[in-house]
Amino acid sequence: AAGIAALSRMLSILFVVAVAMNYPWELAQAPLFAGHENFAAIWWHCFVASLGDGVLVLLIYAVGWLAWHRQNWFERPGARGYALMFASGLTIAVAVEWIAVHVLQRWAYLPAMPQLPVIDIGIVPIVQMLVLPPLIFRIVAARASRVRGA
Repeated sequence: AAGIAALSRMLSILFVVAVAMNYPWELAQAPLFAGHENFAAIWWHCFVASLGDGVLVLLIYAVGWLAWHRQNWFERPGARGYALMFASGLTIAVAVEWIAVHVLQRWAYLPAMPQLPVIDIGIVPIVQMLVLPPLIFRIVAARASRVRGA
């Protein structure tokens, strides 16, 4: 029971840190998406998007846990761990963007959004899932190390 409680606490912290880190990114990239002319609505829309980003970071965590059978794999990820973050972040981001834009038509880009040729999806949201997860995992790992040391 103590192990489950510790895991639940760590996953909660991971999710909260992921949402907090992704929210400013979502706000910053909002002007690249169509339909964000209502500034008041952007705050809420970006918050909801950052909740989804938090779930995506949990998915990256799950991929690492499955790959290495260690709950704390991200605390000392090494080159393989960072490669896993990069590869799974890239795969997840490309899949989410492509499905959202081309299948579900949940959002569209303005001309200012740089896009990957051929698959026509935004580069900025792809970069988001490449840059932020390693930072998020590092913050959570540093917190876990401080808690253990206290």
